[in-house]
Amino acid sequence: MPAAPSDPLPAPRALISIHDVMPETREQVSQILALLPQSPQAVTLLVVPGRDWQTADLDWLHQLQQQGYPLAGHGWLHRCEPPISLYHRLHSLLLSRRVAEHLSLSASGIEALMMQCHRWFAQQGLKTCDLYVPPAWAMGSISRAQLAAMPFRLFETLTGVFDARAQQMHPLPLAGFEADTLLREWFLRGVNHLNWRRACHTGQALRIGIHPHDLSLRLGHQIIPMSRAVSASLTYQDAASGCPVITPSG
Repeated sequence: MPAAPSDPLPAPRALISIHDVMPETREQVSQILALLPQSPQAVTLLVVPGRDWQTADLDWLHQLQQQGYPLAGHGWLHRCEPPISLYHRLHSLLLSRRVAEHLSLSASGIEALMMQCHRWFAQQGLKTCDLYVPPAWAMGSISRAQLAAMPFRLFETLTGVFDARAQQMHPLPLAGFEADTLLREWFLRGVNHLNWRRACHTGQALRIGIHPHDLSLRLGHQIIPMSRAVSASLTYQDAASGCPVITPSG
C-alpha cells in the first residue's frame, strides 16, 4: 500500500513485470501496458513460449520488443502434471494452483525446460533478456551451481533475484494482486502493505508482479495507483548491479 502523503519515508523504486504473456492473454496484457505510467524499458514481459503462438501473436511480441519492452522466459507451458510431493500439493493449494511446472520435474527436466525456453526466442527472431522467472516463482529441485550453466543469468523467486553468474541472491520485497478469493485478497493486501513499508525503510526495490487478469480481480484497483506512487523504476539488470541505473517513471 503506498505511503500516506505525510509519511517522511520516500516512496520505493520499483521493478515491474507482467506475467503469463501468451496468445490467450494478449488483450489483457495490452490493456495493462496502456495504463502503466512506466516507460517500456522498465516493464519486463514474462513470455510463455510453449503456447499456441500464431503469426499475429508473434508479430505482436516483435512490436512490443521494438517499443523497448524486455522479454524474459517464463516456463514453457505454464501448467504442470498433478502434484506428486506433499510440498507440491500444498504449493498448488495455497499459491500456484496448477501452474508451477518446475515442481513436477527433476533437475535435468528443469534444465531441459529452460534451455528449450531460451532457444524458442532465437527461433522466433526475438531477443531474450538475462531474466528467467519460473511459473509461480517456484524454481524446484535445481541447484544454484546448475543455474550458473544456464543461458539465463538472473532468476526470480518469491524471495528475490538470484544472479547465477555471481552466485549472489538479492532479496527484494514483492507485491502481487492475483486475489481471486476473499482469503487471497486478505493475504495479499497484508503482504503488499508490509512489503511496501519494507521497501520504504530499506531502500530495496519493490517488485510489482502483475498477472493478466489482475485488473478484474479484488485488488485490481490498487495496481495503477501503486505503479504511479513509486519514486522511480529500474530493470532487473539494474537491481542485480552494484550501481543501478534508474529509469524515471513516466
